Amino acid sequence: SLEVGGGGGPSPRRGKREQSESQERKTCSAPSASQTLALKPQPRPSDRLNPKTIDPFNIQSRVPSAFAAIYSKGGIPCRLVHGSIRHTLQWDSHPATLQFDPLLINLAEGLKETRHPYTFISQEGFKELLSAEGAAQKTLPLLPRLVPVLKSALAHSDDEVFRRGLNALVQLSAVVGFWLNGHLKHLLSSVSITMLDPSLPEFLLITLF
Repeated sequence: SLEVGGGGGPSPRRGKREQSESQERKTCSAPSASQTLALKPQPRPSDRLNPKTIDPFNIQSRVPSAFAAIYSKGGIPCRLVHGSIRHTLQWDSHPATLQFDPLLINLAEGLKETRHPYTFISQEGFKELLSAEGAAQKTLPLLPRLVPVLKSALAHSDDEVFRRGLNALVQLSAVVGFWLNGHLKHLLSSVSITMLDPSLPEFLLITLF
């Protein structure tokens, strides 16, 4: 049948049909968001371990933490030994023969780490150093410098860092005893809110209070 439009122009029916065909062409030519995502190459899990795929502009990949830098330069005289069941530390010298200044301070700084192996090295090293013979005499002079470092770990937003800091505080209290009392007001201000956490081990709360 013929389509007749007034005034010699295109008829309304033809205009609608052309508009519909144009819309179909646009729909066919433009890929959907899901198609675009499917065509885009996705990173493989192993890419995170490939140095070629590390972003050189990522600050975390370029700038190591203070503890990581000290450890890489040999400032922590021990190394991690991977065992089949658990990891251990192998010290270059017996902990009882080591100078605690600044080693104990550096290990306390490492409690704020969130990456392996630094998390294990710092907390295990801190514990083993305080367990060494003569630890109390070596630790007492360091309390004014040690307390602010532990306080920063206790104020950390990461729950695991907080727990490591709290464990370290318990270990420190067992070594220096009442000498820590004068510093507790500075430390407890960082843990007063978190004390309400029901998941905290009971012995930690008993030790602090």
